[in-house]
This record gives sequence, structure tokens and C-alpha cells, in this order.
Amino acid sequence: MSSKLEQRLTDMGITLPAAPAPAANYVPFVVTGNTVYVSGQISNGPDGLILGKLGDTMTTEDGVAAARSCALSLLAQLKAACDGDLDRLVRVVKLVGFVNSTADYTDQPKVINGASDFMVEALGDIGRHARSAVSAVSLPLGVAVEIEGIFEIK
Repeated sequence: MSSKLEQRLTDMGITLPAAPAPAANYVPFVVTGNTVYVSGQISNGPDGLILGKLGDTMTTEDGVAAARSCALSLLAQLKAACDGDLDRLVRVVKLVGFVNSTADYTDQPKVINGASDFMVEALGDIGRHARSAVSAVSLPLGVAVEIEGIFEIK
């Protein structure tokens, strides 16, 4: 039986991907007390990794879509951390977004809005969070966006 939050996603036409496996020597998430720390999730879509550099090979709109894909992976990891029950989520506490961008690109916050807007759209008020949105000269494998998250659960 799916959770209320998963049903809401289904009603939005969204299916969570499988929680991605770590690509190096780290764990995908750590649960300590009522807090879940999810490792950085890289932009990945139905056709594979979303690669590119904002301000060069990608538009802000492309970056927004890449950030949204990171948000889906964050929720997939959170579901795994909650033993499959997303209804254990109390709130999204903080997202930290990294944008692969040129030195003169300054719309990193607009890019990370792709994840922030999705969290609020999908989760309502519990999706509202603190946030950072920063530029990176490059990201792993050449991806456009990487986002990590902190969540409170019950």
C-alpha cells in the first residue's frame, strides 16, 4: 500500500525512481535520531545523466529541470531511509544545491528553484525549507546540478 505522499505524487503523474546507489565510498543517507541526511543527488533523467554547464551549454530552464530530477532522487533516498514509508516525513529542513556554471552565470537560485518548487508542490507546507544555491566550476561526471538534503522524520 502506498503512502499518502506517494499517492499525491501519483496523482501529479510522478513516479519516484529507484534510490540511486552511491558511486564512491559513502552511504546514500544517514539517519540519526529524527534527522535524515541525504548525500548529494546528481541530475539524472529518464535518458540518463543530465550533463552540461549553465551559462554555456544549458539554459536556466534546462537547469530547473535538472534540479527537479535531483529532488525526485532525494525523495527516493528518503523513502529508502524511511523503510518505504514516506508518510514518516515531518518536513524538509534544508536543501544545498550546486550548479555547474560559468564564472559569469548568476541565476543559481533560479536553477535550484526547480527542486524547491517541486518539494512545495509535492509536499505542501512540509516541503518548505532553508536552502543554499551555489556555483561550481564542475560537478561529478559533468552533471548540471547536484543537491543534498536534510529531512526531519518521525
